[in-house]
Formats: sequence, C-alpha cells, structure tokens
Amino acid sequence: MKKELRIGMIGYGFMGRTHSNGYRRVNNFFDLEYTPVLKAACARNQEELQKFADQWGYESTENDWRKLLERDDIDAVDICVPNNLHKEIAIAAAEAGKMILCEKPLAMNSEEGEEMCAAVEKAGVANTVWYNYRRVPAVTHAKNIIDSGKLGRIFHYRANFLQDWTISDDLPQGGNALWRLDVKAAGSGVTGDLLAHCIDTAVWLNGAVTEVTAMTETFIKERVHQETGEVTPVGIDDACSFLCRFENGSLGLFESTRYARGHKALYTFEVNGENASVKWDLHDLHRLDYFDHADESAVRGWRSIHVTDSDHPYMGNWWVPGLQIGYEHTFVHQVADFLKSLETGEPCAPTFRDALETQRVCDAVLKSATSKSWEKV
Repeated sequence: MKKELRIGMIGYGFMGRTHSNGYRRVNNFFDLEYTPVLKAACARNQEELQKFADQWGYESTENDWRKLLERDDIDAVDICVPNNLHKEIAIAAAEAGKMILCEKPLAMNSEEGEEMCAAVEKAGVANTVWYNYRRVPAVTHAKNIIDSGKLGRIFHYRANFLQDWTISDDLPQGGNALWRLDVKAAGSGVTGDLLAHCIDTAVWLNGAVTEVTAMTETFIKERVHQETGEVTPVGIDDACSFLCRFENGSLGLFESTRYARGHKALYTFEVNGENASVKWDLHDLHRLDYFDHADESAVRGWRSIHVTDSDHPYMGNWWVPGLQIGYEHTFVHQVADFLKSLETGEPCAPTFRDALETQRVCDAVLKSATSKSWEKV
C-alpha cells in the first residue's frame, strides 16, 4: 500500500500544468513508496481555477492560500505564483508544517531567499525548487561525465537562453499573463526568468561562481500596464550578458534576451576542459555532444550521444533505446526525485538553500549592471 502525499497547488498557469502532469504520471513509470494525490488547487479566479481543477483531477478548490495552509488534508504545497508572492507563502507554509515545492527563482532577491531558507530549516520541512533542466537526461549525463573527471581541468563554461516574444511596443505589462514584464511582480526580467536556469545548471555542473561583471538593457522603456491602463516605465531587463569567474578557476560567459528574433526558447551550454568538452541544446534535448581529445586523430571529432539507453539517467524508466522523451518529463523526474527523497530522508536538490546560491549570482549580476564594475557573489 503506497503512502499518500496530498498536494495543494497554488496557481494554475503554465507551471501549474507542468507540475500537475508530473504528479499524475510519476507512479506510472517510477516504483516509489509515495503516490501524489491532487487534493486542492488554489487561485483567486474561481471560474478559471475550476476549469484547471476539473482538467487535472484536483479534488477541491480554494480561493485563499491561507485557507489552503490551514487544511489538515494537505501535506505539501506547490507554489506556482508570481515571484513577489513566493516569500510570504513559503514562510507561512513552513510555519504550518507543510512540505514545499517552489517555482524558480526562489525569491525576488537573496534577502528574501535567506528568510525563506531560515523558515524551512527551522520547521524542518522537506523543500525543493523547480529548476527542472537538471532533470533532462542528457544534462544529468553531462553532470555524470564531468564528475567522473573525463574533462580534466575545466577552462570555460558558456551558456545562453534566447527568446523573442516581447519584441513589440504594443505588448502590455502586468496581469496574469504578462506579470513577468512587471518588475513589481517578477523582480527582474531575463536575469531571474531565464538566466536563473542557466546559472543553476552551471553551478550544479561546474561549481560556485565567485564574481561577475554584467550589462543589461531595457529596449522598450514604457508599456501600458494591464491592471491600470496607464503607460508606466518598464523596470525589468530585456537582455543581459555577463562574464564570471568560477571557484575552480574557469571562466564563464552567459547571455540571455527576449529580443533574439527567430528564437523561441534556445537554451544551450558548453563546457570546455583540458581533455574533453560537452555541449547541449534544448532544441535537441535528448542529445549530448561530446569531444574527447584522447581519440585517435584520424577519427577525432564531436560525437553525438543519443541519450535514450536504459543505462542513461532516468531512461530505464521509460521506453526502449532510441525512443526519446521531452520537456514535460523533466517535471515527472523532479516529482520522482522528491518522492524518493521522502523515502531516504535525503534532501531533494536543489533545495531552498541550493537555490539561494543562484539567487545570489542573479543579485550580483544586476548589481554589476548598475555599478558597471566587477561584483563579488
């Protein structure tokens, strides 16, 4: 008989859907002691919330997250709301003794993140942050290769995350759909939304970032705010590029923008070592490119590893070799890892404390863009 983990979902947008799919599918493919139960979904718009709850099979709804936290039939709270609400909900959930799964970035800034870490650690509740790209099998495979020492000394890490969906003067800011363009709700633009993913992956693969120098740009300075109808200044960064140094002595180069026409979600990284290199592209997410200088010179070159074999990370739980999986499966994997962590008592990375490290890098990047100088993390 499996143990139930009764989920309270706060929010019903894009991430609410991806997480719900993870909860619904995980026990079909992973042998675990726990099974998630979609107990309640919570949001203010009851009509839209009910559609979401009916579609994904939530047993009930709430319109006030505080009431959700008071319920004895909720074990874990999933926070899928704008960034400015993460801190208050997470701290209250910790004080209520609920486990917490929080969307990224952890908070609006590292000061808020520190308060959130203190709350979950004081309460002793299980916690994780949804940096899902760690759970792409090819990315996890890259981690295993790097940790094995095959690359040797690391010299360079470079990553980018490019989109083009905000290239329009007519696009408003704020409201349910466009809160990411409102600095009061999001805290930052591409730095917290896109580069946070790149930074989390980089820190996981290559270790701590020690200092950064950055530049940002807001290309459209004013937009109509959906909630007020007034034209107001845009406070988020549309584009950000930064250089950094890692604790292991390697150099980093990062770029993100929502103004790269032709790119919807181009996320790539490459790691160059003394002996070998790896690179990955979200658009071909089931492949990992690998170069090994030890290969015979006549056949030396980049090889493409099709990460679908049963001995590759996570893939033994899915289909047969050669049949790939996709973006949605990363959330199934994170749910599986969280449920397994409840069995073993080990933390499910990235924890709030892990995610705070990424938050500190984001803060240093934004500070550097303003100071126009190198900033310590």
